[in-house]
Amino acid sequence: MTNEEMLRHIDHTQLKPYATWEDIRKLCDEALKYGTASVCVPPAYIKRIADQYGSRINICTVIGFPLGYSVTAAKETEIREALKDGANEIDMVVNISDVKNHLYDKVEEEIRTLKAACGGHILKVIVETCFLTREEKIAMCEAVTNAGADYIKTSTGFGTGGATMEDILLFKEHIGPKVKIKAAGGVKTREDLEAFIGAGCDRIGTSSAVGILSGEGAQGY
Repeated sequence: MTNEEMLRHIDHTQLKPYATWEDIRKLCDEALKYGTASVCVPPAYIKRIADQYGSRINICTVIGFPLGYSVTAAKETEIREALKDGANEIDMVVNISDVKNHLYDKVEEEIRTLKAACGGHILKVIVETCFLTREEKIAMCEAVTNAGADYIKTSTGFGTGGATMEDILLFKEHIGPKVKIKAAGGVKTREDLEAFIGAGCDRIGTSSAVGILSGEGAQGY
């Protein structure tokens, strides 16, 4: 797989809480230069990016991030504001406490509500696999599928672990045919990128891919 092919699968990510506008502008310039699928940024930067770059850049943002325990109405409001500001894709965090309490129907209903708020925009559902049992991961595959979300995503990058091949293979076995997979957290080498894309991940969330594939070196998330 060529560098260019891999970069088309990358959500070029900068989600550090202390990210400056210079950090975000560098991210966007790299995304344009190398042709990444999107930039994934904090909601507070969406409008400024949209004002400066317009339709040249695909903006992804995060909702209920990184802990997931905001009430559904708050997440829904976040989504509506993000889309109004210029975001095109939404990565939401499930209520992990609800998952651990096995309130799977409640989690599914929240995803369904937030997908409705997204309308025709892409919704990726972060399930934070590092905190879940195998049973809970399978339940999240079913919830994401039943609720009509576009992607299931492994991790926020802020938990105790990131994407693993074991989880990707489990997702492939249990998601519906219309659901895609995004791996995130800890994808830091070319070999990682090739392995996860080769295993069926349509998107990779990382701050490292551009550095790896352009020879500038890995950076983090």
